Amino acid sequence: MAITIKDVAKLASVAPSTVSRVIANNPRISEKTKVRVREAMVELGYHPNFIARSLASQSTQVIGLVLPSSSDVFFQNPFFSTVLRGLSEGAHEKQYALQMSTGKTEEQIYQDVVNMVQGGRVDGIILLYSRIDDEILKYLRDRQFPFVVIGRPCEWEEEITHVDNDNYRASREATEYLIRLGHDKISFIGGNKNLVMTMERLQGYQEALKGAGIPIVPEYVRHDEFLLERGQEAIQGLLLLETPPTALLVTDELMAIGVVNTLTKLEVAVPENMSIVSFNNVFFSELARPQLTSIDINIFDLGYQAAKSLIQMLLNPKEPVKRIIVPHQLIERVSCTNVQSLKK
Repeated sequence: MAITIKDVAKLASVAPSTVSRVIANNPRISEKTKVRVREAMVELGYHPNFIARSLASQSTQVIGLVLPSSSDVFFQNPFFSTVLRGLSEGAHEKQYALQMSTGKTEEQIYQDVVNMVQGGRVDGIILLYSRIDDEILKYLRDRQFPFVVIGRPCEWEEEITHVDNDNYRASREATEYLIRLGHDKISFIGGNKNLVMTMERLQGYQEALKGAGIPIVPEYVRHDEFLLERGQEAIQGLLLLETPPTALLVTDELMAIGVVNTLTKLEVAVPENMSIVSFNNVFFSELARPQLTSIDINIFDLGYQAAKSLIQMLLNPKEPVKRIIVPHQLIERVSCTNVQSLKK
């Protein structure tokens, strides 16, 4: 015979409604009672029927995740696996599941979102990116469907809850760090120009150069997808310039690894002949040879705060719009050196 909520309630000496509230992790139930009910559930081998709960509450307990249009970037770049861990932990705390979009093109991903929303498959959605002129964001806003963006929205910033870093400031600080080391030939290797993050980091880089009276050299600015091979292609082009840079600001760790690998093959020593500051501070930073100086943007917390914020919206539709800025930190390692050493 199947174990029911009534059986759990009897063993825990509580009402069946209390068991239901414990399963939903209702904050009004004391921790002492939660522990007693959960111990009874384990002892009896009781497993909640979440499908039945969803039908009763008109809630799926599922959050939809919208990935970037390039699946290569998502599956290869450790940024996304780290942010996914944060999302998973934030969702798990309130017993929500995650459902990812599976389309490979922008059109397919857009249709995935429509199916999620109109099919009632998810309670809310998290966009794992912020793109200029994004049709998905417009669709969700027009339908007044609950959603959160990781990154600063290009439009309607004051109307949309989002979790982000101060990308402008982080990039400016990283560039100023290289300038203090004496570099005045600094290249910017960034991501897709349609990403708001990329443009904010580019602006920070440019403002740091202007503040130091260093001319902005258009040829020093390169944009591409956050992939290993794109970093390789970017540095190859930069080294062919009549006056190559002596320092690089690479806005993604995977691209930075591609840069380092190419420099090693070409016998351009880091940091003796080229200084590098990267972004993200994932495990690649310490595995690289040499270890990379990197901007730690607390990726896990980006995901965790996004999940937490969306669930708060779902539990309280009157939850105010939030702009959550996750702090960053420059982690110094050994991929940078003073420009004077390059002249010896």
